[in-house]
Amino acid sequence: MKKIGLTGGMGCGKSTAVRFFRQYDTPIIDADQIARQLVEPGEPLLQRITKVFGEQIIRPGGKLDRVLLKKQVFAHSHLLHQLESILHPAIRQRIIQQMQQYGAMNIPYIIVDVPLLVEKGYENLFDAVIVVDCEPEQQLERIAKRDLLDKEQITSIIAKQASRKERLEIATETLDNSGSVEALAAQVKALHVRFSR
Repeated sequence: MKKIGLTGGMGCGKSTAVRFFRQYDTPIIDADQIARQLVEPGEPLLQRITKVFGEQIIRPGGKLDRVLLKKQVFAHSHLLHQLESILHPAIRQRIIQQMQQYGAMNIPYIIVDVPLLVEKGYENLFDAVIVVDCEPEQQLERIAKRDLLDKEQITSIIAKQASRKERLEIATETLDNSGSVEALAAQVKALHVRFSR
């Protein structure tokens, strides 16, 4: 079984590419979904996060107030590092466990969707790394349209992530999403055919 990591800059179309892979019944391990599961009420990580960030980040009913937490970590980079040092080792461990479970099945490949693949050094977990890429101007335009943010806010978020160059340097496969959705779908299909051999 081939273990394929998939990443891309914000607004480059990673989620769309994942959706196309799902159409082929490809198993997808989603790092964001794992991160959400790890901070559900009763999870040990939620208690650790509460110790660091205070009880105010817990909403009535016991759930994590993601909006408040996001505001705190993006306003203070040292808090972002603290949060990541709590979350990422656990996310990595859970990804490895899920890959091992799929390894026992008779399937040609799995996709692991990891937004911070480059930033957190996940590439060594995979046999191949797909990077979904588009032109920087397109990226800004798509994020502005999707998230209703101004250019300054978008630039500040992008600056905290790996650069386009850093992502492309670790890519073994690139999905060029600077064209139409149909063009992206065709590229995903070609990769699916190759990975299924």
